[in-house]
Amino acid sequence: MFWYVVKLLVLLPLIGLMIWGTLKLAQRMQGKFGAPQGGTRAVRIVETTMLSPTMRLAVIEFHGREILVSTSRAGLTRLAEAPARPAAEDAA
Repeated sequence: MFWYVVKLLVLLPLIGLMIWGTLKLAQRMQGKFGAPQGGTRAVRIVETTMLSPTMRLAVIEFHGREILVSTSRAGLTRLAEAPARPAAEDAA
């Protein structure tokens, strides 16, 4: 019984550190794979708003257009489309 408690006290924090490290690595690497080498992307998420636990509104910029989409478990639905607004640094 003593040996079991010792193993538990050693391995449980080790597993917790491995999980924490994996999450930090995933957070750092998010968005790095699949992006063009030049650093410019064709699609950019401008803003998202949570409507309910399963539904969200998102504004996506794509080739100079802003597209409002609704996301749910069933998929994406395009709601509206408009010309892209100038960026904050362009307006200043």
